[in-house]
Amino acid sequence: MLRPVRAAVFVSGGGTNLQALLDKRGSVIKSGDIALVISNKADAYALERAKNAGIETAYIPFDHENPASFEIEADKLLKERGIDVIVLAGFMCILSADFTDKYDRRIINVHPALIPAFSGKGYYGLKVHEAALASGVKVTGATVHYVNAVADGGEIIMQKAVEVLDGDTPETLQRRVMEQAEWELLPRALESVFKEVLLKREAEQNEMNRSDLPTVENALGSNTYPGRGILIGRDELGATVIAYFIMGRSENSRNRVFELTDDGIRTRAFDESKLTDPSLVIYAPVRKVGSVIVVTNGDQTDTVRNELIKSADVEKDCFWRFDAALQTREYEPDPPIFTPRISGILCPGGYELSILKSEDQSGGVCQRNFYRYAYEQGVCHLIHTYERDGSPVLVFRGDPRRLQTPGGSAEEIAERVWNCLDENNRVSLFVRRIEPSGEESTHIINKHLL
Repeated sequence: MLRPVRAAVFVSGGGTNLQALLDKRGSVIKSGDIALVISNKADAYALERAKNAGIETAYIPFDHENPASFEIEADKLLKERGIDVIVLAGFMCILSADFTDKYDRRIINVHPALIPAFSGKGYYGLKVHEAALASGVKVTGATVHYVNAVADGGEIIMQKAVEVLDGDTPETLQRRVMEQAEWELLPRALESVFKEVLLKREAEQNEMNRSDLPTVENALGSNTYPGRGILIGRDELGATVIAYFIMGRSENSRNRVFELTDDGIRTRAFDESKLTDPSLVIYAPVRKVGSVIVVTNGDQTDTVRNELIKSADVEKDCFWRFDAALQTREYEPDPPIFTPRISGILCPGGYELSILKSEDQSGGVCQRNFYRYAYEQGVCHLIHTYERDGSPVLVFRGDPRRLQTPGGSAEEIAERVWNCLDENNRVSLFVRRIEPSGEESTHIINKHLL
């Protein structure tokens, strides 16, 4: 479970903007909470507001000639309290570049004008509204922005306009901007920043979790005969990765290469004179229908493709048509092994893997298993026909293996997977990498053509 996001509010005066935040806790502000209020004024009423709300307070004097003294004490307290976000709410002091850089994109401020109008050094409090009235503008407002080393110069998070009325004074305009803009924007902006912190934290946690996942080397390196295998997933950069490999022991199985076709790849005999039985070794492992890609270890690729092309909306129907097509197929008729048929499909919303195998490896009831996944950055799933070597070999057991997706170019991924496969049994390998833009790159390794 992720740690809750915590905010500290820096104040100097009455704390009306702080009160606006306190009033929205649990309604607008839901992804984190205010844990600390710091003031550079010991008698600031904002401290009383915080205490009334049960929030910890602190007074740290601010020396405008030496802001570092305030910043050192504040930074120490922020770290001790696990503060993630700082809100400047009527804080009448300028923080140094060293401090704002340390909390990059984690300090926000509300300014009573539509930045870049009436902003920067010298524009604060009533001075902003005096300038707006003196300029004759008909519209002013408020801005919440990130804080950097430039006064009011950070990236804008959100703004809201407020009409300037005839007869306005700086005081009446100030009040209306607070009520109609500042008090509405600041809670919304804080919630937005809380969500950004949570997303970043979740991404970091996911990255840590992914780093604990097994690699393809872990999954394949010690298996001398996984048979035929399918790997599908997304890498850390958001590219989709597909790999399909074949291994072989008999002369008929070893006598193969992959070659590209218009919509994927097919196997062919390397030496036609040595081909004895094409039924289970010659097929199209990879075929594409629209944006949907099918990859299998046999002619069930065409079974799935023929079902897909019946659809008026292949991308929408791809999963259920994949399932329906494979309900008509079963494991391979090659006793005593009864090799499983493994299949995969890549759709816009995710991917699915399937294995059709003999329930007890005796050629009896066909067990059909389907595994559907959403795309997850840095994560892939691997399924292969054989669990391990043996006499006879043992068919694949359990669910597809959840692994770290190998990164790099299609060629680099192919080299990495190829090197995991036993050099005496590997035959051919296909890898395709699809960029988020849709651009595809493919690399094939054939033992006979090295």
